[in-house]
Amino acid sequence: MSVSVKFCGLTRREDVTAAAEAGARYVGFVHFAKSPRHLEPADMARLALDVPPGVAKVLLTVNADDATLDAILASVPIDMLQLHGRESPDRVAELKARHGLPVMKAIGVANAADLAAIDLYGRVADQLLIDAKPPKGAELPGGNGLAFDWQLLANRKYWPGPWMLAGGLTPENVAEAVRLTGARQVDVSSGVERAPGIKDGALMRAFADAAGI
Repeated sequence: MSVSVKFCGLTRREDVTAAAEAGARYVGFVHFAKSPRHLEPADMARLALDVPPGVAKVLLTVNADDATLDAILASVPIDMLQLHGRESPDRVAELKARHGLPVMKAIGVANAADLAAIDLYGRVADQLLIDAKPPKGAELPGGNGLAFDWQLLANRKYWPGPWMLAGGLTPENVAEAVRLTGARQVDVSSGVERAPGIKDGALMRAFADAAGI
């Protein structure tokens, strides 16, 4: 089974190169001031120029308003929006219509009750990102290096559309995560870093190999 990989939170040109060389299907750029992976639009635009054709450029934002998104998309060639905050289904649909871009909505999971959001958001989002729900009081909605219980997804028969597994994935555990959940797409950020916001090319290659690209 071929698995697509998204390397998220890239901050340097060498990280973009390493992601492409590892066979990434997606690369993610973060615009969220509290994140160590935060980029301003000008820096994001420079990195986007290094992304080769065929690799989707994903903009991750958290409860961003229209003015913020308009400003970024005016200068950065983005292929997909990733909403990682408390955006409602109506907001997802609104942004799809406003920008004409596919939207991926992140869903935080800690227990079985959280899975109800899969069907709710699956009606409007083009893709879903199933991530570990951040602990109470956490500054970041994702990228915390935490995994959830993958057994929660192990016997799920129906998905409303394409989805991606995230949360605490590393080169050491991604193969098991794929085996348990049946994920065809995986997302990694902190699991391939040597410091917050600084990716490690060797870890990126190891992750891609373990994921089964």
